Amino acid sequence: MEKEENKKESYDNQNQTSDKEANKNDEDLTNINEDKQDGKLDEKINKITPEEKIAELEDKLTRTFAEMENQRRRFEKEKEDAFEYGGYSFAKEALNLIDNLDRSKHVLENDDKLKETEGLKKILEHLDIIKKDLISIFEKNNIKPIDSLNKKLDPNLHQAMMEIEDNTREPGTIIQEIQKGFTIKERLLRPSLVGVSKKVVKKDEKTDENTGNSDNK
Repeated sequence: MEKEENKKESYDNQNQTSDKEANKNDEDLTNINEDKQDGKLDEKINKITPEEKIAELEDKLTRTFAEMENQRRRFEKEKEDAFEYGGYSFAKEALNLIDNLDRSKHVLENDDKLKETEGLKKILEHLDIIKKDLISIFEKNNIKPIDSLNKKLDPNLHQAMMEIEDNTREPGTIIQEIQKGFTIKERLLRPSLVGVSKKVVKKDEKTDENTGNSDNK
């Protein structure tokens, strides 16, 4: 009795599965027929022609090659910069040696106890030799001092720290170098800190300016 019931239940399940599959097939056929009637199926098939597909692939291939070429160029540029300017930070730090030599020399020259002594002269001579050797080593590595005195102020190379009245030179001429600047190859390592000339304002001109300002008020 139980066997007959199990057989019947299995038979019913198979019938239900078959009915579902049949319904799904009917739906698919219905969708295909609807697409055929609306012309959508032919439109989907004929939407992209082989020529268009080839053109699309060629475009993608061209873009890929262009991107690869750009990456190669960026890599080459980075490699060149690393080779050319790899010691940039080290060189900039090394300039402190020259600054310290100049400060030491300045302190010794202004020491009242050492002034006009033979010992001071020898020390200063040795400091100058060390400084020249350092600059020579820098120049061999394309690190060169910027020539500033009596030059026109160049914002790309110089940084003006003060203005000094001087009618013997054109305004904007560098007449004092506070700290020497350097370049490494074509790149600025640090700017020169300088003082530039400006026109001397006479007392009469100052009085006229003050009077004019008072009238305006």
